[in-house]
Amino acid sequence: MRTLIKRCLVACGVYSQDQNEANKASIQTSMNDAYSKIDKAVKRGVMHRNAGANQKSRLSSAVKKAIEPA
Repeated sequence: MRTLIKRCLVACGVYSQDQNEANKASIQTSMNDAYSKIDKAVKRGVMHRNAGANQKSRLSSAVKKAIEPA
């Protein structure tokens, strides 16, 4: 799970450096994979639901910052 979260964060960094559609798609797929894995961990009791929500919030804010810079 940590690997998927880090992959998403790295994809955000790559998109910040080189903004093209392939990198944007990479962010989207990595975020979807990470969300799925977090949801499964919460569902099976491996992770507390608040911790899962915190991780998903952290990911979404990083993606939003990368895609829509202020």
